[in-house]
Amino acid sequence: MRRISLWAGLALAVAVLTGCPPTYPKCNNDEQCQEKGEVCVQGQCQECATDANCREGFTCQANKCAPKPPECTTDAACGTGRICEAGKCAEAQCKDDSACNGGKCQAGRCQAPRDTCTASTDCGEGQECQSGKCVTADASSRCDYSAVRFGFNESTLDSSAQSRLGDLAACIKASQGKITLGGHADERGTEEYNLQLSNRRAAAVKRYLVDLGVPSNRLSTVGYGETRPVSSAGTEEGWAENRRVEFQR
Repeated sequence: MRRISLWAGLALAVAVLTGCPPTYPKCNNDEQCQEKGEVCVQGQCQECATDANCREGFTCQANKCAPKPPECTTDAACGTGRICEAGKCAEAQCKDDSACNGGKCQAGRCQAPRDTCTASTDCGEGQECQSGKCVTADASSRCDYSAVRFGFNESTLDSSAQSRLGDLAACIKASQGKITLGGHADERGTEEYNLQLSNRRAAAVKRYLVDLGVPSNRLSTVGYGETRPVSSAGTEEGWAENRRVEFQR
């Protein structure tokens, strides 16, 4: 028994001297975790040790990179003269109506005049946006131009979106005029990445409509990234509202 213990001790000494690395996820240094894109934290490979190990917009929580919580969810959290935009406090858009080009200043935000618009969603019931003006819609050719939604970090169309676009394609072909497809993203991730993602979403909708017979020259695309949120809630529901493609006519 003493001879076996002696050999076991020698084997252990050789292993230590030759520097055999530990088996993943155990580690002695960051280099042993690099293959997995991780760092060594107290002898274990982990996703992060500090916020510096996470990409922009994320923070290290329990050694996992998670989206940073929003700076604000309501204007009240930002103080006097500031508003909450996309989860961040920003200067108010206006102090009075003079800064709103004919619109109204309400709670620090410019509201467009009732007869002007950028999309049909800006108009009242039974109206649609044409050349920046709200006009009475033609009931016989009215289309469902509500936004198409996307999953987190997705630019592909799910079955529900495809079904909606199938109906919309027939309606568009029976109507006149050009349509701009505006892509949007929620605020998680970098501004550059979100801009690219919003462009991919708009392009995916255009490609599907063209495949269904809508003339390509009637459709144009633009990506707005995270700059035009419809919700500043900073929740899963709010982020889902912001991941969209809108139809602008």
